[in-house]
Amino acid sequence: MSYPSVLEVVAGSPAAVAGVAVGDELLDVNGVRPSDVIEYQVLVDEADPELTIRRAGVERTIAVAKTHGIPLGLRLSSSIFDRVQTCDNHCSFCFIYQLPPGMRRSLYLKDDDYRLSFLYGNFTTLTRFTELDLDRIRTEGLGPLYVSIHAADPEVRASMLRNRRGATSLRWLRALLDEGVTVHGQVVLCPGINNADILERTCAEIVSSYSKLASVGVVPLGLSKFNTEDNLVAHDAATAAADLDIIEAWQEIALERLGRRLFFASDEMYLTAGRSFPPVETYEDFSQHENGIGMAQAFYTEIETLEKGQDPALRLPTGEWRSLPAAVAEGYRAPRGGGAAGSPGEGPVVVATGAYGARVLEPVLARLAALAGAELRLLPVQNDFFGGNVAVSGLVVGEDLKRALAADATPAARYLVPDIALSGDRFLDEMTIAEVASVATAEVRVVETTAAGLVAGAVA
Repeated sequence: MSYPSVLEVVAGSPAAVAGVAVGDELLDVNGVRPSDVIEYQVLVDEADPELTIRRAGVERTIAVAKTHGIPLGLRLSSSIFDRVQTCDNHCSFCFIYQLPPGMRRSLYLKDDDYRLSFLYGNFTTLTRFTELDLDRIRTEGLGPLYVSIHAADPEVRASMLRNRRGATSLRWLRALLDEGVTVHGQVVLCPGINNADILERTCAEIVSSYSKLASVGVVPLGLSKFNTEDNLVAHDAATAAADLDIIEAWQEIALERLGRRLFFASDEMYLTAGRSFPPVETYEDFSQHENGIGMAQAFYTEIETLEKGQDPALRLPTGEWRSLPAAVAEGYRAPRGGGAAGSPGEGPVVVATGAYGARVLEPVLARLAALAGAELRLLPVQNDFFGGNVAVSGLVVGEDLKRALAADATPAARYLVPDIALSGDRFLDEMTIAEVASVATAEVRVVETTAAGLVAGAVA
C-alpha cells in the first residue's frame, strides 16, 4: 500500500492554515490509514481532523481546525492508495491487447475496480466483486457505477471474458440494483459473437431481469491493426444497420414497458451504417455521452444554443470525482490542453480531427463558420498508428497529425486540434503539440472538444 502525496493546497483553506505543504505524504487521518480517496474524504469531512504526514522523511502530526463539512483543501496524487483491483479477464476484444508496445505504462493497466467505476466512470465486469464490496457500496451510498454486460447468456459471457466467473458475476449486478444503486451498463458488440440473435436475447433479459439499470450503452468492437484474434471482425454497413434495428426495436419495447428507452447505440454505429443520428430527445439525459453515445446530437444542440445567443450548459463528466475535491483527475479527465504553437498564417481556419469527427462536423461547418465569423475547412486525419477501424478523434496521435499537417499544402490561418486527443500537451504516442506544430505552415491551437470551444478557437 502506497501513501498519497499532496499535489495542491488550496490557499486560505484549513489545511493551508494548519501548515500542510505540497509534497507532504499523507500517512493517516485520525489514526486511520485510508485505502482510497473516498474513505479519505469521509474522514476529513469531520470536524478538526488530525493528519499524520511525512515531510522530508520526518513524520509529524498536524491538527487541522475546521467545522464538519468544510473542505480540507487538499488535492492528492492518487485516488487509490492500496492496490488497484486489476482485471483477471482475458477478453479477446479488449483494446489494451491491441495496443502497440512502447506506449506510456498507464495505458496497459487493466482495472476491474468498482472504486474507479464510481470515481471515473470506468466499466467493471464484477468478476472480482465480493460481498465486502457490496456492503461498502451499500453503506457509503456509492454510485453511479458502470458495469460491462456484453451478453446476458452465461455461457456466451464467460466465453467472451475468457473467465468462468463471467457466467455468474452478473448476480452482483442484480444485487446492486436491488440495493437501489444507480448502475449504467455496456455491451461491446462483436459481430458473430454477441450481436444479432444474441443481442436480441441480451436485450430481452435486461428488460426482464435488470430493468432497474439506468441505461445500457451499445458500442461496436474497435479493432486496431495489432489485433491477433482471428474471430474478431468489425461491423460493416449491413451488420451495423441490422444491429441498430434490434437496438431501436428494444428501445420502443423498453419505452412502452418501463417509460424510458434504456438502450442507446453509439454514434459510431450510426456512422458505420450510414444512417442519420436519431432525434436529440431519444438520448434522454445523455447518460453515456462519454461512451460516444449522443455526442454528435449534443454537439448539434450546442450549436443551436449558440445561434440563439445563449450560453450552453455543458455536461459534467461521468463519475463522481468532481464531488471529491481531493481526487486527482485521471484518464479521460486528465488535464488537457497544450495551448498553441507556431504563428498565424493566411487562409481559412482548419479543423483537424479524426475521420468520424470530420463526418460529424461536415454538415454543420457553415454554421460554425458563421458563429466564428471565419472561414473554416476540415482536415480529416487518417489513423495509421492504430489502423483497423479506429477513426475517433480521441485516438488521433501526434505521428498521424504531424503527417497530415506536413502534407496540407492549402493555405491556413491556423489549425485547431481537439483537446480530447491529448493528456497535458502530449498525444497517446508521447509526441508533444510543439513537435506536431513544427511542420505546420500556421499556428496549431488546441481547443476544447465542444462547439463553443471550436468557435472560440477559430476567432483570431
